[in-house]
Amino acid sequence: MPVTIPFDLDRLRDPALRPIGEKLRAGERLSIADGVTLFRSPDLLGVGAMADAANRARHGDRVTFASNQHINPTNVCVLRKTCVFCGYARLPKEEGAYRYSIEQVLAESDRADGSITREFHIVGGLDMEAGLEYYQSMFRALKARHPQVHIKALTAVEIAHIARIEKMSREDVLIALREAGLDTLPGGGAETFSAAVRDVIADKKLGGADYIDVHRTAHKLGIRSNCTMLYGHVETIEDRMQHLNMLRELQDETGGFLAYIPLAYHPDDNELGKTLGREGTATTGFDDLRNLAVGRLFLDNFEHIKSHWIMVSTPVSQISLHFGVNDIEGTVVREKIYHAVGAHTPQGMTLPQLLGLIRGAGKAPAERDSFYRVLREFAPDETGAIDESTEPLAGAVG
Repeated sequence: MPVTIPFDLDRLRDPALRPIGEKLRAGERLSIADGVTLFRSPDLLGVGAMADAANRARHGDRVTFASNQHINPTNVCVLRKTCVFCGYARLPKEEGAYRYSIEQVLAESDRADGSITREFHIVGGLDMEAGLEYYQSMFRALKARHPQVHIKALTAVEIAHIARIEKMSREDVLIALREAGLDTLPGGGAETFSAAVRDVIADKKLGGADYIDVHRTAHKLGIRSNCTMLYGHVETIEDRMQHLNMLRELQDETGGFLAYIPLAYHPDDNELGKTLGREGTATTGFDDLRNLAVGRLFLDNFEHIKSHWIMVSTPVSQISLHFGVNDIEGTVVREKIYHAVGAHTPQGMTLPQLLGLIRGAGKAPAERDSFYRVLREFAPDETGAIDESTEPLAGAVG
Protein backbone atom coordinates (compact mmCIF):
# COMPACT_ATOMS: atom_id res chain seq x y z
CA MET A 1 0.00 0.00 0.00
CA PRO A 2 1.11 3.63 -0.33
CA VAL A 3 4.08 4.76 1.71
CA THR A 4 5.15 8.26 2.65
CA ILE A 5 7.48 9.53 -0.07
CA PRO A 6 9.87 12.42 0.68
CA PHE A 7 9.67 14.84 -2.24
CA ASP A 8 10.44 18.51 -2.88
CA LEU A 9 7.31 20.01 -4.46
CA ASP A 10 9.39 22.89 -5.85
CA ARG A 11 10.74 20.45 -8.45
CA LEU A 12 7.33 20.45 -10.15
CA ARG A 13 6.84 23.01 -12.92
CA ASP A 14 3.23 22.03 -13.68
CA PRO A 15 0.88 23.32 -10.94
CA ALA A 16 -1.52 20.44 -11.74
CA LEU A 17 1.08 18.01 -10.36
CA ARG A 18 1.34 19.63 -6.92
CA PRO A 19 -1.76 17.94 -5.45
CA ILE A 20 -0.35 14.62 -6.62
CA GLY A 21 3.00 15.40 -5.03
CA GLU A 22 1.21 16.29 -1.80
CA LYS A 23 -0.63 12.96 -1.85
CA LEU A 24 2.66 11.12 -2.29
CA ARG A 25 4.24 12.97 0.61
CA ALA A 26 1.21 12.11 2.77
CA GLY A 27 1.19 8.45 1.74
CA GLU A 28 -2.21 8.72 0.03
CA ARG A 29 -3.30 6.53 -2.88
CA LEU A 30 -3.60 8.21 -6.28
CA SER A 31 -6.93 8.22 -8.09
CA ILE A 32 -7.63 7.38 -11.73
CA ALA A 33 -8.03 11.12 -12.34
CA ASP A 34 -4.55 11.65 -10.87
CA GLY A 35 -3.22 9.08 -13.32
CA VAL A 36 -4.81 10.93 -16.24
CA THR A 37 -3.14 14.13 -15.00
CA LEU A 38 0.24 12.38 -14.87
CA PHE A 39 -0.18 11.19 -18.47
CA ARG A 40 -1.26 14.62 -19.74
CA SER A 41 1.12 16.86 -17.84
CA PRO A 42 3.70 18.67 -19.98
CA ASP A 43 6.14 18.36 -17.07
CA LEU A 44 7.61 14.94 -17.87
CA LEU A 45 10.64 15.63 -15.68
CA GLY A 46 8.34 16.41 -12.76
CA VAL A 47 6.45 13.16 -13.26
CA GLY A 48 9.77 11.34 -13.49
CA ALA A 49 11.11 13.00 -10.36
CA MET A 50 8.12 11.84 -8.35
CA ALA A 51 8.44 8.31 -9.73
CA ASP A 52 12.16 8.31 -8.96
CA ALA A 53 11.46 9.39 -5.38
CA ALA A 54 8.85 6.64 -5.02
CA ASN A 55 11.29 4.07 -6.35
CA ARG A 56 14.18 5.24 -4.17
CA ALA A 57 11.95 5.00 -1.10
CA ARG A 58 11.59 1.27 -1.84
CA HIS A 59 14.83 0.26 -3.53
CA GLY A 60 17.46 2.96 -3.15
CA ASP A 61 19.94 2.75 -6.04
CA ARG A 62 19.67 -1.01 -6.55
CA VAL A 63 18.58 -2.22 -10.00
CA THR A 64 17.93 -5.92 -10.47
CA PHE A 65 17.94 -8.20 -13.49
CA ALA A 66 17.48 -11.90 -14.17
CA SER A 67 19.78 -14.13 -16.17
CA ASN A 68 17.06 -15.52 -18.40
CA GLN A 69 16.59 -17.20 -21.75
CA HIS A 70 13.57 -16.82 -24.03
CA ILE A 71 12.23 -19.91 -25.81
CA ASN A 72 9.37 -19.54 -28.31
CA PRO A 73 8.29 -23.10 -29.14
CA THR A 74 5.66 -22.33 -31.80
CA ASN A 75 4.49 -19.42 -33.92
CA VAL A 76 1.39 -21.22 -35.19
CA CYS A 77 -1.64 -19.29 -33.96
CA VAL A 78 -5.40 -19.44 -34.49
CA LEU A 79 -5.55 -15.65 -34.08
CA ARG A 80 -3.22 -15.02 -37.01
CA LYS A 81 -5.84 -12.96 -38.88
CA THR A 82 -7.41 -11.11 -35.95
CA CYS A 83 -4.47 -9.91 -33.81
CA VAL A 84 -3.53 -7.20 -36.28
CA PHE A 85 -0.64 -5.82 -34.21
CA CYS A 86 1.31 -9.10 -34.40
CA GLY A 87 3.90 -9.97 -37.04
CA TYR A 88 5.11 -13.18 -35.42
CA ALA A 89 2.14 -15.54 -35.80
CA ARG A 90 1.62 -17.90 -38.74
CA LEU A 91 -1.16 -20.24 -39.87
CA PRO A 92 -0.26 -23.95 -39.79
CA LYS A 93 0.64 -24.23 -43.52
CA GLU A 94 1.89 -20.69 -43.97
CA GLU A 95 5.49 -20.06 -44.96
CA GLY A 96 7.65 -19.67 -41.87
CA ALA A 97 5.31 -21.59 -39.56
CA TYR A 98 7.05 -23.81 -37.04
CA ARG A 99 6.43 -25.93 -33.98
CA TYR A 100 9.39 -27.27 -32.05
CA SER A 101 9.60 -30.89 -31.08
CA ILE A 102 10.57 -31.53 -27.47
CA GLU A 103 14.04 -32.43 -28.75
CA GLN A 104 14.30 -29.03 -30.45
CA VAL A 105 13.20 -27.26 -27.28
CA LEU A 106 15.87 -29.12 -25.34
CA ALA A 107 18.48 -28.29 -27.96
CA GLU A 108 17.65 -24.60 -27.63
CA SER A 109 17.62 -24.88 -23.84
CA ASP A 110 21.12 -26.29 -23.86
CA ARG A 111 22.40 -22.76 -24.41
CA ALA A 112 21.94 -22.59 -20.63
CA ASP A 113 24.73 -25.11 -20.10
CA GLY A 114 27.83 -23.39 -18.81
CA SER A 115 26.00 -20.06 -18.63
CA ILE A 116 24.35 -18.11 -15.83
CA THR A 117 20.81 -18.78 -17.09
CA ARG A 118 18.41 -19.26 -14.19
CA GLU A 119 15.05 -18.80 -15.93
CA PHE A 120 13.36 -20.02 -19.11
CA HIS A 121 10.75 -17.58 -20.40
CA ILE A 122 8.46 -19.64 -22.67
CA VAL A 123 5.64 -18.15 -24.77
CA GLY A 124 4.33 -18.77 -28.28
CA GLY A 125 1.22 -18.91 -30.45
CA LEU A 126 -2.19 -20.45 -29.85
CA ASP A 127 -1.42 -23.68 -31.67
CA MET A 128 -4.19 -26.29 -31.89
CA GLU A 129 -1.53 -29.03 -31.90
CA ALA A 130 0.23 -27.68 -28.81
CA GLY A 131 -2.08 -28.73 -26.00
CA LEU A 132 -1.66 -29.73 -22.42
CA GLU A 133 0.37 -32.87 -23.09
CA TYR A 134 2.78 -30.94 -25.32
CA TYR A 135 3.60 -28.45 -22.58
CA GLN A 136 3.60 -31.01 -19.79
CA SER A 137 6.16 -33.06 -21.71
CA MET A 138 8.19 -29.94 -22.43
CA PHE A 139 8.30 -28.77 -18.83
CA ARG A 140 9.14 -32.20 -17.46
CA ALA A 141 11.95 -32.57 -20.01
CA LEU A 142 13.33 -29.13 -19.21
CA LYS A 143 13.27 -29.78 -15.48
CA ALA A 144 15.01 -33.11 -15.98
CA ARG A 145 17.71 -31.51 -18.17
CA HIS A 146 18.06 -28.25 -16.21
CA PRO A 147 16.65 -28.80 -12.71
CA GLN A 148 18.15 -25.55 -11.44
CA VAL A 149 16.31 -23.36 -13.99
CA HIS A 150 12.98 -21.73 -13.16
CA ILE A 151 10.19 -22.09 -15.76
CA LYS A 152 8.16 -18.92 -16.37
CA ALA A 153 5.79 -19.94 -19.13
CA LEU A 154 2.51 -19.43 -20.95
CA THR A 155 0.52 -16.22 -20.92
CA ALA A 156 -3.05 -16.08 -19.63
CA VAL A 157 -4.16 -16.25 -23.28
CA GLU A 158 -2.26 -19.53 -23.77
CA ILE A 159 -3.64 -20.99 -20.53
CA ALA A 160 -7.20 -20.18 -21.61
CA HIS A 161 -6.51 -21.63 -25.08
CA ILE A 162 -5.28 -24.92 -23.62
CA ALA A 163 -8.30 -25.08 -21.32
CA ARG A 164 -10.61 -24.54 -24.28
CA ILE A 165 -9.11 -27.16 -26.59
CA GLU A 166 -8.77 -29.70 -23.77
CA LYS A 167 -12.28 -28.95 -22.44
CA MET A 168 -10.85 -28.39 -18.95
CA SER A 169 -11.17 -25.62 -16.41
CA ARG A 170 -8.39 -23.05 -16.31
CA GLU A 171 -7.69 -24.06 -12.74
CA ASP A 172 -7.20 -27.71 -13.69
CA VAL A 173 -4.88 -26.72 -16.54
CA LEU A 174 -2.78 -24.62 -14.17
CA ILE A 175 -2.62 -27.43 -11.62
CA ALA A 176 -1.52 -29.94 -14.27
CA LEU A 177 1.15 -27.58 -15.60
CA ARG A 178 2.39 -26.75 -12.11
CA GLU A 179 2.81 -30.46 -11.42
CA ALA A 180 4.80 -30.77 -14.65
CA GLY A 181 7.22 -27.99 -13.66
CA LEU A 182 5.59 -24.60 -14.29
CA ASP A 183 6.82 -22.11 -11.68
CA THR A 184 5.34 -18.72 -12.61
CA LEU A 185 3.37 -17.03 -15.40
CA PRO A 186 4.64 -14.21 -17.62
CA GLY A 187 2.44 -11.15 -18.08
CA GLY A 188 2.00 -11.06 -21.85
CA GLY A 189 -1.31 -11.14 -23.71
CA ALA A 190 -2.91 -8.34 -21.70
CA GLU A 191 -2.61 -5.82 -24.55
CA THR A 192 -5.04 -3.06 -23.45
CA PHE A 193 -8.12 -4.24 -21.56
CA SER A 194 -10.62 -1.82 -23.14
CA ALA A 195 -13.17 -3.82 -25.15
CA ALA A 196 -13.34 -1.09 -27.79
CA VAL A 197 -9.57 -1.19 -28.23
CA ARG A 198 -9.49 -4.99 -28.40
CA ASP A 199 -12.17 -4.90 -31.11
CA VAL A 200 -9.68 -2.96 -33.23
CA ILE A 201 -6.35 -4.61 -32.43
CA ALA A 202 -7.15 -8.11 -31.15
CA ASP A 203 -10.68 -9.15 -32.01
CA LYS A 204 -11.48 -12.64 -30.63
CA LYS A 205 -8.52 -12.59 -28.22
CA LEU A 206 -9.07 -13.33 -24.54
CA GLY A 207 -10.81 -10.33 -22.97
CA GLY A 208 -9.49 -8.20 -20.16
CA ALA A 209 -11.78 -9.66 -17.49
CA ASP A 210 -10.77 -13.19 -18.51
CA TYR A 211 -7.06 -12.23 -18.42
CA ILE A 212 -7.63 -11.05 -14.85
CA ASP A 213 -9.51 -14.27 -14.05
CA VAL A 214 -6.63 -16.48 -15.22
CA HIS A 215 -4.16 -14.55 -13.06
CA ARG A 216 -6.55 -14.57 -10.10
CA THR A 217 -6.85 -18.34 -10.44
CA ALA A 218 -3.08 -18.73 -10.68
CA HIS A 219 -2.55 -16.57 -7.59
CA LYS A 220 -5.10 -18.64 -5.67
CA LEU A 221 -3.03 -21.72 -6.51
CA GLY A 222 0.17 -20.05 -5.30
CA ILE A 223 1.45 -19.43 -8.85
CA ARG A 224 2.76 -15.88 -9.00
CA SER A 225 2.84 -13.86 -12.20
CA ASN A 226 3.81 -10.66 -13.97
CA CYS A 227 1.45 -8.30 -15.80
CA THR A 228 1.76 -5.98 -18.76
CA MET A 229 0.03 -3.31 -20.84
CA LEU A 230 0.58 -2.74 -24.56
CA TYR A 231 0.55 0.99 -25.28
CA GLY A 232 1.14 3.33 -28.17
CA HIS A 233 -1.46 2.07 -30.70
CA VAL A 234 -5.13 3.19 -30.67
CA GLU A 235 -5.77 3.35 -26.92
CA THR A 236 -6.64 6.55 -25.06
CA ILE A 237 -5.16 7.75 -21.79
CA GLU A 238 -8.45 6.79 -20.13
CA ASP A 239 -8.06 3.27 -21.56
CA ARG A 240 -4.60 3.08 -20.03
CA MET A 241 -5.87 4.12 -16.63
CA GLN A 242 -8.77 1.65 -16.72
CA HIS A 243 -6.22 -1.07 -17.45
CA LEU A 244 -3.91 -0.02 -14.63
CA ASN A 245 -6.81 0.19 -12.20
CA MET A 246 -7.87 -3.38 -12.99
CA LEU A 247 -4.32 -4.55 -12.29
CA ARG A 248 -4.16 -2.59 -9.03
CA GLU A 249 -7.50 -3.99 -7.86
CA LEU A 250 -6.40 -7.59 -8.45
CA GLN A 251 -3.13 -6.92 -6.66
CA ASP A 252 -5.12 -5.54 -3.72
CA GLU A 253 -7.10 -8.77 -3.74
CA THR A 254 -4.35 -11.38 -4.19
CA GLY A 255 -0.90 -9.80 -3.91
CA GLY A 256 0.16 -12.29 -6.56
CA PHE A 257 1.77 -10.02 -9.14
CA LEU A 258 5.55 -9.82 -9.01
CA ALA A 259 6.10 -6.97 -11.47
CA TYR A 260 4.43 -4.62 -13.92
CA ILE A 261 5.97 -4.26 -17.39
CA PRO A 262 4.54 -1.74 -19.88
CA LEU A 263 5.18 -2.90 -23.47
CA ALA A 264 5.62 -0.53 -26.39
CA TYR A 265 3.71 -1.25 -29.62
CA HIS A 266 5.90 -1.77 -32.70
CA PRO A 267 4.10 -0.92 -35.98
CA ASP A 268 6.39 -2.56 -38.56
CA ASP A 269 5.41 -5.76 -40.37
CA ASN A 270 1.86 -5.93 -39.04
CA GLU A 271 -1.56 -4.97 -40.40
CA LEU A 272 -2.31 -2.39 -37.70
CA GLY A 273 0.84 -0.45 -38.51
CA LYS A 274 -0.13 -0.35 -42.18
CA THR A 275 -3.69 0.76 -41.36
CA LEU A 276 -2.44 3.53 -39.09
CA GLY A 277 0.24 4.58 -41.59
CA ARG A 278 2.86 4.17 -38.90
CA GLU A 279 5.33 1.73 -40.38
CA GLY A 280 8.83 2.88 -39.57
CA THR A 281 7.75 4.81 -36.49
CA ALA A 282 7.56 3.70 -32.91
CA THR A 283 6.52 5.06 -29.54
CA THR A 284 8.48 8.09 -28.41
CA GLY A 285 11.00 7.94 -25.63
CA PHE A 286 8.82 10.49 -23.83
CA ASP A 287 5.84 8.11 -23.84
CA ASP A 288 7.99 5.13 -22.89
CA LEU A 289 9.34 6.95 -19.85
CA ARG A 290 5.94 8.32 -18.90
CA ASN A 291 4.30 4.88 -18.96
CA LEU A 292 6.94 3.51 -16.62
CA ALA A 293 6.72 6.50 -14.28
CA VAL A 294 2.92 6.41 -14.09
CA GLY A 295 3.10 2.68 -13.41
CA ARG A 296 5.37 3.31 -10.45
CA LEU A 297 3.17 6.05 -9.02
CA PHE A 298 -0.29 4.58 -9.59
CA LEU A 299 0.52 0.92 -8.88
CA ASP A 300 1.46 1.59 -5.27
CA ASN A 301 0.91 -2.06 -4.34
CA PHE A 302 3.51 -3.31 -6.84
CA GLU A 303 7.04 -3.71 -5.58
CA HIS A 304 8.69 -3.94 -8.99
CA ILE A 305 8.42 -1.92 -12.21
CA LYS A 306 10.39 -3.37 -15.11
CA SER A 307 11.74 -1.84 -18.31
CA HIS A 308 11.89 -4.11 -21.36
CA TRP A 309 14.99 -2.90 -23.23
CA ILE A 310 14.14 -5.08 -26.23
CA MET A 311 11.07 -2.94 -26.90
CA VAL A 312 12.21 0.58 -26.00
CA SER A 313 15.99 0.43 -26.67
CA THR A 314 18.84 0.24 -24.20
CA PRO A 315 19.30 4.05 -23.93
CA VAL A 316 15.64 4.58 -22.96
CA SER A 317 15.82 1.70 -20.48
CA GLN A 318 18.93 3.27 -18.97
CA ILE A 319 17.18 6.62 -18.55
CA SER A 320 14.12 4.85 -17.13
CA LEU A 321 16.19 3.88 -14.09
CA HIS A 322 15.59 7.50 -13.01
CA PHE A 323 11.87 7.34 -13.87
CA GLY A 324 10.71 4.79 -11.30
CA VAL A 325 12.18 1.57 -12.70
CA ASN A 326 13.99 -0.84 -10.39
CA ASP A 327 14.25 -3.89 -12.68
CA ILE A 328 15.41 -4.40 -16.24
CA GLU A 329 14.96 -7.23 -18.73
CA GLY A 330 17.78 -9.73 -18.46
CA THR A 331 20.15 -11.56 -20.78
CA VAL A 332 17.33 -13.10 -22.94
CA VAL A 333 19.79 -14.91 -25.32
CA ARG A 334 17.47 -14.83 -28.36
CA GLU A 335 14.17 -12.96 -28.68
CA LYS A 336 11.85 -13.52 -31.67
CA ILE A 337 8.39 -12.06 -31.11
CA TYR A 338 9.17 -8.33 -30.89
CA HIS A 339 11.84 -8.57 -33.55
CA ALA A 340 9.18 -9.91 -35.89
CA VAL A 341 7.42 -6.54 -35.70
CA GLY A 342 10.35 -4.22 -36.20
CA ALA A 343 12.36 -4.14 -32.99
CA HIS A 344 15.89 -2.99 -33.89
CA THR A 345 17.40 -3.77 -30.51
CA PRO A 346 19.77 -6.72 -29.90
CA GLN A 347 18.21 -10.15 -29.42
CA GLY A 348 20.21 -10.69 -26.27
CA MET A 349 22.71 -9.02 -23.96
CA THR A 350 25.78 -10.34 -22.20
CA LEU A 351 26.16 -9.96 -18.46
CA PRO A 352 28.96 -7.35 -18.82
CA GLN A 353 26.70 -5.33 -21.14
CA LEU A 354 23.86 -5.39 -18.62
CA LEU A 355 26.18 -4.38 -15.80
CA GLY A 356 27.52 -1.53 -17.93
CA LEU A 357 24.03 -0.29 -18.75
CA ILE A 358 22.99 -0.20 -15.09
CA ARG A 359 26.23 1.34 -13.85
CA GLY A 360 26.05 3.94 -16.62
CA ALA A 361 22.91 5.27 -14.96
CA GLY A 362 24.73 5.58 -11.65
CA LYS A 363 22.89 2.58 -10.22
CA ALA A 364 24.05 -0.55 -8.40
CA PRO A 365 23.36 -3.80 -10.32
CA ALA A 366 22.15 -6.94 -8.60
CA GLU A 367 21.23 -10.31 -10.05
CA ARG A 368 17.91 -11.71 -8.80
CA ASP A 369 15.98 -14.92 -9.06
CA SER A 370 12.49 -15.16 -10.57
CA PHE A 371 10.87 -14.21 -7.25
CA TYR A 372 12.99 -11.03 -7.05
CA ARG A 373 15.22 -12.35 -4.28
CA VAL A 374 18.69 -10.90 -4.71
CA LEU A 375 21.28 -13.57 -5.48
CA ARG A 376 24.37 -11.41 -5.75
CA GLU A 377 25.55 -7.85 -5.95
CA PHE A 378 28.52 -6.63 -7.97
CA ALA A 379 31.57 -4.61 -7.04
CA PRO A 380 32.02 -1.44 -9.14
CA ASP A 381 34.70 -3.02 -11.35
CA GLU A 382 33.30 -6.58 -11.43
CA THR A 383 32.56 -7.92 -14.92
CA GLY A 384 30.30 -10.76 -13.81
CA ALA A 385 32.00 -14.14 -13.80
CA ILE A 386 29.67 -17.12 -13.79
CA ASP A 387 28.45 -18.02 -10.32
CA GLU A 388 26.35 -21.16 -9.99
CA SER A 389 25.10 -20.26 -6.50
CA THR A 390 21.33 -19.92 -6.33
CA GLU A 391 21.01 -18.99 -2.67
CA PRO A 392 19.53 -15.52 -2.05
CA LEU A 393 21.65 -13.08 -0.08
CA ALA A 394 20.87 -13.11 3.61
CA GLY A 395 17.99 -10.76 4.29
CA ALA A 396 17.58 -9.84 0.64
CA VAL A 397 14.00 -9.81 -0.57
CA GLY A 398 14.11 -7.04 -3.21
